[in-house]
Amino acid sequence: MSRKGNCLDNAMTENFFGIMKSELLYTKNLESPEAFIKALDKYIEYYINKRIKTWLNRKSPVQYQTLSIKG
Repeated sequence: MSRKGNCLDNAMTENFFGIMKSELLYTKNLESPEAFIKALDKYIEYYINKRIKTWLNRKSPVQYQTLSIKG
């Protein structure tokens, strides 16, 4: 469990939420909570399967994991 006031305890989560806000929440005009949930589901699918990350040798998390299992 993270300590109160220490963002480094959950840095990966904070990083994801920051990226999600800048790429999804602030760029779309979502009319309802249901529209947000649907858009969030699509965004998470994109983030895991297609969004390239430089720290994963320019691969998506799924591509990187698949290569590490094979190799």
